[in-house]
Amino acid sequence: MPEATGLYYEVHGPADAPPVILSSGLGGSAGYWTPNIPALAAQHRVIAYDHRGTGRSDRALPGNLSIADMAQDVLSLMDALEIWRASLVGHALGGMIGIEAALASGRIERLVAINAWRTLSPHTRRCFETRLALLRAAGAEAFLQAQPLFLFPPDWIASHDAQLTAELPRHLAAFPGAETMEKRIAAVQAYAPHHSAIASLPPLLAIATRDDFLVPFASSRELAASFPGARIETFKWGGHACNVTDPDHFNRIVLEFLRS
Repeated sequence: MPEATGLYYEVHGPADAPPVILSSGLGGSAGYWTPNIPALAAQHRVIAYDHRGTGRSDRALPGNLSIADMAQDVLSLMDALEIWRASLVGHALGGMIGIEAALASGRIERLVAINAWRTLSPHTRRCFETRLALLRAAGAEAFLQAQPLFLFPPDWIASHDAQLTAELPRHLAAFPGAETMEKRIAAVQAYAPHHSAIASLPPLLAIATRDDFLVPFASSRELAASFPGARIETFKWGGHACNVTDPDHFNRIVLEFLRS
C-alpha cells in the first residue's frame, strides 16, 4: 500500500505527464474520484490521497485541526514524491486545501475548486450543525444514511438507491470515528482565507452547481470573484458532488482548463 508522511496515496497515468493532485471533501477518500481518474490520467500524472485521519491514512490528528494543517499534508506529499509544482483539483474542503497550499508555498500551478467557498454561508453552517446533531444523537450509521441528501440531487438518489444502500456497509466500516469527523467539520467551519494574499493565487476554475443543497451557488461565485481573472463554470444540475453525478461534463471542463 503506497504511503508517504502517513498518507495513503495512489498514482495514475504516465510518470512524465504534468502532475495533478486530487483532494476530496469531508469524507477525505481517494476513492471519491473514481469516476474522474481514468479521463484525467489519460493526460496527467494523477495523485489521489486519503486525508489524514480518514481512510487508509494515519488516523491521528492534532488537537486543533486546521485547513492549513491539511494543506501542509499536501505539500509534504509533494515533497515525498519529488513534485515541485502541481495542479490541484479539490472538492469543497479540498478546494480550500488547495487555496491554503497555494498561499503557503506558491507550488500550485492551477487550481480547480468544486462547490467551494470563501465565506461560509449560514445555510451551509446549518447543514453542518444538522449533520453533527445526527452524529451525536443517532450515531455513524444515521450520519452516513443522510449523507447522500447533501451530496446528490433527488432524482439521482432515486435512480441509484440500490447502489447507495449496497455501499453503506463499506462506508460504515471506513468511518473515521465521531471525534475525527467533529474535528474536520470544526476546521471547515472555522476556515477563512487571508484576504490580503488571495489575489496572488494561481489561475482558478470555480465550478458551481445551481442545485447544490449544501453550498449555495452564490458562495462559489463569491470565491471566484475574489480571484483576479478566475473562470467560473456553472452546472445546472448535479448537486454538491457534480463530478460524480455528471463525470463526462466535469472531466471535459477540467481537462480543458488544465490544458489552457
